Amino acid sequence: MSASFDLTGSVAIVTGSTRGIGRAIAEALVGHGARVAISGRKQDVCDEVSAAINSLHPDASIGIAADLSNKESLQILVEQTRSKLGPVDILVCNAASNPHYGSLSSISDDHFRRIFHNNIIANNWLTQMVAPEMVERRTGSIILLSSITGFKGNPVIGAYASSKAAIMQMARNLAAELGPHGVRANCIAPGLVKTDFAKALWDDPETNKEMSGASHLGRIGEPEEIAGAAVFLASSAASFVTGHVLTIDGGATA
Repeated sequence: MSASFDLTGSVAIVTGSTRGIGRAIAEALVGHGARVAISGRKQDVCDEVSAAINSLHPDASIGIAADLSNKESLQILVEQTRSKLGPVDILVCNAASNPHYGSLSSISDDHFRRIFHNNIIANNWLTQMVAPEMVERRTGSIILLSSITGFKGNPVIGAYASSKAAIMQMARNLAAELGPHGVRANCIAPGLVKTDFAKALWDDPETNKEMSGASHLGRIGEPEEIAGAAVFLASSAASFVTGHVLTIDGGATA
């Protein structure tokens, strides 16, 4: 069974992988044999994370800074990954933005556009850039990071939640389009995880207590607890899994 999770020879791009869930996913993919392009907004941070990974797994990663709002920047990310590591087998769209905390009636047009641009349009750009080569080889795994906020209404992060619901549907649409060509597309929907991105929630004692109480396990998650799902969806162990939303929330939505 362990061979089913072996990613030796695979090449992956993981966006937003300099910290949090993205970094945990990148490290887990490398730990199972893949070579990974580490991507974030700042090149020096990408290089730092890549060096840390390579200290344990020599030549297993490279750092390539990219801007989600810039299509040319994402194209460079894909092209440099191809030239330095090889054709892309695994795409993990983890990076996201949420510049607004408040009601939909109070959100500015700029913030609304930025959320959907970075969380949806950028994911579609990256998919368009890597899917053709996956289709040609009749293999590949696209993994989109959503959130359990996409399952129900939210009075304070409604735009972000809406974008995360759209990501789930994007995975289903990609599965329908690419499945006949042997390419899989799935989605991971984490609950509250202890990351810098979600610090405003878990760092507040009352909110942390409330969110932990909502989980059947009585706590919030850790980034490493999301990474295993990405390894599964990227590997041959999930060869018959596509169009699926895998919820990892300690039972909060159960």
